[in-house]
Amino acid sequence: MSSLRKQGSSLDTRKQYYVYILASKKKGTLYIGVTGGLIKRIYEHKNDIIEEFTREYQVHNLVYYEIYSDSYAAIVREKQMKKWKRQWKIELIEKRNPEWKDLFGNLLC
Repeated sequence: MSSLRKQGSSLDTRKQYYVYILASKKKGTLYIGVTGGLIKRIYEHKNDIIEEFTREYQVHNLVYYEIYSDSYAAIVREKQMKKWKRQWKIELIEKRNPEWKDLFGNLLC
């Protein structure tokens, strides 16, 4: 049966990891994080349950994310992106989400 499983299908039991970027507004304050549960983590940010930084600066809009099957690769990518110049982060977001829409709703569909 495992040979029939496809990534992203409801039968797929492999863990996924996410590197994500939150923004306070278009080209506003940015926050980069990594998680094994994107929906739960973004819900926590939006409801100020965690992270003093995102609470203090109202950084609640999910504007970008990447999916990984390996936790180590996701952590390496997060650390890499955190070292980037701000303009590089903005360009990355705008390639996939030029209007800086909050992508959280898309995750719930």
